[in-house]
Amino acid sequence: MCKTHVLSAATAKAPFEKTTIERRELRPDDILIAIKFSGICHSDIHSAYDEWGGGIFPMVPGHEIAGVVEAVGSAVTKFAIGNRVGVGCFVDSCGECEYCLKGEEQYCTRGVINTYNSLDYDGKPTYGGYSQRIVVRESFVVRIPDSLDLDVASPLLCAGITTYSPLKHWNAGPGKKVAILGMGGLGHLAIQYAHAMGAEVTVLSRSPNKEEEARRFGADHYFATSDPEMFSKLANRFDLILNTVSATLDVDAYLSLLRIDGTLVNVGAPPEPSQFQVFSLIMGRRSLAGSLVGGIRETQEMLDFSAEHGIVPQIEVIRADQLGEAYERVLRSDVRYRFVIDISTL
Repeated sequence: MCKTHVLSAATAKAPFEKTTIERRELRPDDILIAIKFSGICHSDIHSAYDEWGGGIFPMVPGHEIAGVVEAVGSAVTKFAIGNRVGVGCFVDSCGECEYCLKGEEQYCTRGVINTYNSLDYDGKPTYGGYSQRIVVRESFVVRIPDSLDLDVASPLLCAGITTYSPLKHWNAGPGKKVAILGMGGLGHLAIQYAHAMGAEVTVLSRSPNKEEEARRFGADHYFATSDPEMFSKLANRFDLILNTVSATLDVDAYLSLLRIDGTLVNVGAPPEPSQFQVFSLIMGRRSLAGSLVGGIRETQEMLDFSAEHGIVPQIEVIRADQLGEAYERVLRSDVRYRFVIDISTL
């Protein structure tokens, strides 16, 4: 067993405390990773506050993990000690179902094993990246390109793939008009990906003060959702709307912005249910959809694409003892645009 320091919440909404856990002994196909940086995702807060239910406590969140290989199992072939690597939202799957075989492990029919707040196939809880070390099967580890610094690479393991995957799946590209709803940790990356893919990019943000930044990230147009005339101005305009916010929307209003055959894709996950009128779909042959991160192959593809196009999140690096304050600031939308924990301060 490998003892490692972690930041752990004993119960829902409890303050994080520094403690220790034991990582498993290396299996033949395992990698021991010394974590250098761990990003903070809004889903960490939902989980630590048990807003989605089913929380497993004590909990060690974190699924935006960037680090360096410290040891490898006897059967490992893809990685060597010293490699720069990342771990995202899940750490195992059955490997046998149709979705795993297609490289879409996130939809594993047996049930994907999340990086934290999940029960592994041996029945033991998983603990995430607010930790000095983690042990992961090599098939669930990705290589971080040399041109990406580890601190900015860490949010790509969730925020990056969460936005890259649906933009690719719904064919954002030349000739397509894409709207990014929300310009936070997810949205500011979605703008960059959609722009790099060649789409015409519009940002829809509740803040009227982010236009200059949005255009710097690659937006062609910018509208404040607080403008009462926005929906009439943009009616029937978009082929794709990527909703990155974690608040309940007026779904019918946003569906009205879609062209015929347009799609509203949700990647933000509010705890409250949404409602809509079916006629909002029928009258424009529109679709309402969702997307869950991406598989391991696509995550590696996203990292390589990010390196090629110079796409990185805008981050604020914090110390481990600033975690509670960071959570409060995320809830106030007081971050540009992603917090990353420097694990050396743990």
